[in-house]
Amino acid sequence: MKKLFYSSFAYMVIGVLSGLFYREYTKGKDFTGFTQLSVVHTHLLTLGFIVLLIVLILEKLFTLSKSRLFNWFFWTYNAGLILTAAMMVVHGMLQVQGATDVSAAIPGIAGLGHILLSVAMVLLFLALRTRLFGAAVKHDAETSSALAG
Repeated sequence: MKKLFYSSFAYMVIGVLSGLFYREYTKGKDFTGFTQLSVVHTHLLTLGFIVLLIVLILEKLFTLSKSRLFNWFFWTYNAGLILTAAMMVVHGMLQVQGATDVSAAIPGIAGLGHILLSVAMVLLFLALRTRLFGAAVKHDAETSSALAG
C-alpha cells in the first residue's frame, strides 16, 4: 500500500513540475504553438497520480497486493508510464527546437510505453478478478442457465 501512495505522490509532484517546465521552456525559447510538452503534465497527473490513487482505494478495499499479478501490474504500469512520458518530453523538446523530422524511434518507443500500459491494465483487472472471485471464476447454476439462453 505504501508503494502506491508514494508512487501516486511522486507522479503528482512530477506532473506539476512538468507543467512548470513546459511553461518556462517554451517561454524561454519564444515558442508558440502545439508541442507534446503541453500534455505531459496531464498524462502524468491523470495516469500517474489519479489512476494510482484509484488503485490505492482498490488495494484498501480488496487487498490487491495479495494477488501474485499485482506486482507485475505495478512495475509494468510504471515502466509504461515513465517510457511514454519520457518520449513525450523528448519529442516536445525537439518540436520546440524546431525539428520537423524526428526519428521513427521516438514514436516507436512511445508506442511501446502505451503497450506496457495496456498490458498493465489487463494485469490489474486479472488481479482484481482473483481478489473478487477467487483463483478460478465460478458461475452458479442461475448464471450458467442465463448464459445458455
